[in-house]
Amino acid sequence: MADLVSVLIVDDSALMRNLITRIVEATPGLKVADRAMNGVFALQKIPRCEPDIIVLDLEMPEMNGIEFLRERRKLGIDIPVIILSSIAREGAEITMEALALGASDFIQKPTGPESPDLHTIGQQLSELLIVYGTRYRRKKGKATVRPAEAEKVLEEIEKRKPEPRPVAAKQEKIVPLRAPGPIEIIAIGISTGGPNALRDVFAGLDADLSQPIVVVQHMPAGFTGEFAKSLDRICPLDVKEAEEGDLVRSGRILIAPGDRHLSIERRPLGTIAHLSTDPQVNGHRPSADVLFASVARQYQNRAIAVIMTGMGRDGAKEIGEVYREGGITIGQDEASCVVYGMPKVAFELGNLTMQVSLSKMAETVCRLAKERRH
Repeated sequence: MADLVSVLIVDDSALMRNLITRIVEATPGLKVADRAMNGVFALQKIPRCEPDIIVLDLEMPEMNGIEFLRERRKLGIDIPVIILSSIAREGAEITMEALALGASDFIQKPTGPESPDLHTIGQQLSELLIVYGTRYRRKKGKATVRPAEAEKVLEEIEKRKPEPRPVAAKQEKIVPLRAPGPIEIIAIGISTGGPNALRDVFAGLDADLSQPIVVVQHMPAGFTGEFAKSLDRICPLDVKEAEEGDLVRSGRILIAPGDRHLSIERRPLGTIAHLSTDPQVNGHRPSADVLFASVARQYQNRAIAVIMTGMGRDGAKEIGEVYREGGITIGQDEASCVVYGMPKVAFELGNLTMQVSLSKMAETVCRLAKERRH
């Protein structure tokens, strides 16, 4: 049992503690380290139970989730934290504050054992606990589930989703139709591990970067608006949640809204953003494949497409169309990914110009964009 990822559950609701316990115990590779009803008790229990990951409610008496994260930072505790967030607007604002304070990721809090989306939430939570918990154990040099076993658990979770992940098909090596031209747009597709990865990248962008950026980050509806605002506070460029008809222009970054596909269209007077509720692609809406396909179609060899950390394969196929058209395609490297899924599939399909670490991503994108601007 020593190789299991141990989880500390922190929530003032006994019902929710029991519900999360059942999800953890039903997931191979996970075990419950302990449970606490608020941040004060959690801090007391951490030295005794030595968890590999913490599931944290935000609204609790005596010491809430935000206060716990501040104290965690003061004490130098680096155990990853997954936030249980309510869907209310104020919940989204507090969730983004939690991410800024060092939380690793978040999921929507189920309403109870009869919640219609409980199964989906349980799968999402299991994924995050396996991914971040295993990563923490390796970082600390603890014995852990072998990479192949962790991947097997994640693949089983993927198979239970509405659109099972197909096996990557072999294909002939793509030969670009033309050399890269002047870069006019940058597109990014990202998933698990994305909120903090994008914080790193956006904080490092140059203020004089002239090309617009469009982003698909897999995130539930109701959170992307606050996510964009949180990124805008640390980025030298303007960041906003995309709206139908938004102008894709210099100095602006558009984030796809949760539950809406984002695509772009070039018109004589400028490029605009389109949103749609078309069916999910690769089990996602928004989908990085939808965004990359429109970028390849509209900009051909005048684009940079970036695929970053994330489960599954969304974006891996259509980033190949950007590459085929002569655009520059960049994948985040394995060592810096929280989950080397999406960029791994893109690399194996031969759809990437290069792989880059997270710490070098902003510098690389800015350099390539400046070298090839009009």
